[in-house]
Amino acid sequence: MKGVLSVTDKLANSLYVSGCLKFGNFQIKSGANSPYYIDLARLLALPEELCSVADIAARTVSQLIVSDGVDKLASIELKGALIVPSIACRVNLPCVVVRKEEKGYGVKGRIAGADVAKGDNILFFDDVVSEGLPKIEGIRPLEELGATVKHLLVVVDRQQGGREHLEKLGYKVHSLAKISEVVDSLCQSRLISEVQAQEVLEYIKSFRGLSDTT
Repeated sequence: MKGVLSVTDKLANSLYVSGCLKFGNFQIKSGANSPYYIDLARLLALPEELCSVADIAARTVSQLIVSDGVDKLASIELKGALIVPSIACRVNLPCVVVRKEEKGYGVKGRIAGADVAKGDNILFFDDVVSEGLPKIEGIRPLEELGATVKHLLVVVDRQQGGREHLEKLGYKVHSLAKISEVVDSLCQSRLISEVQAQEVLEYIKSFRGLSDTT
């Protein structure tokens, strides 16, 4: 790796070393095939890389706390919810996990963790943004309880039009890096081949017009 690493280089290295970023032929949630897959749960296997990603995310969250008075962090199970507590500890904010389905026993409902109160300004965190629709599934229960969700933060923007779709709905979407930036960093560092990087970049081109791939 380079002597002085940029934030993108640090993030790309953590995703690669931990095995979060995999190359091959994968079916993603939409049913389409992708030449890569991001499994953020792999960070749990390497605490040092988990801490590195949490530190990077916490810096962005801290800036948003100062600029927009964020009260709480939230994510939807599973991937984002595994990481959001580590970020919350670093910025000293309560965090909320939105269940995908309502729990029918014990403490019922879709909200776990901190209570959600009317007027809360909640930042929503997740692993990636693709088409953007799953984010709405996680945000809606928070808004139904009276919270405001202005900002969304993801680790990687897959550059498939999701960021643009969500911004048209009025949300401000932030990413720690774009997938094109991640593969470029890994290629420059010789951690992946030019062929692997080019496969991902060609895949992104199929979404040109939906997202910014520059």
